Amino acid sequence: MSAPGHAAEPHRTTAIEATATGTVQGVGFRYLTRQRAEALGLCGSAVNRPDGSVRITAQGPEEPVAELVAWLRSPRAPGRVEHLGVRQVEPDPGATGFEIG
Repeated sequence: MSAPGHAAEPHRTTAIEATATGTVQGVGFRYLTRQRAEALGLCGSAVNRPDGSVRITAQGPEEPVAELVAWLRSPRAPGRVEHLGVRQVEPDPGATGFEIG
């Protein structure tokens, strides 16, 4: 028998914050990122930054989050991502939906 709180978690929630630089504004990047994230069952956001980058947050099960990051780094992502900086962050237990801004 497992100790309380130590049961296997098949869908452990993880969260990332990423910054995409390159040609990522004005090319549908945020909208297609939201579409991809929603298809993967993730919540988060994609927001244009004044410096021309886009800040992406995403949370959900580990595998779909990793799939989104791989998609963002791939040629299938809209525009041209020259660099994608990704870091793990604490999941937000109240997060719902995927917003663009």
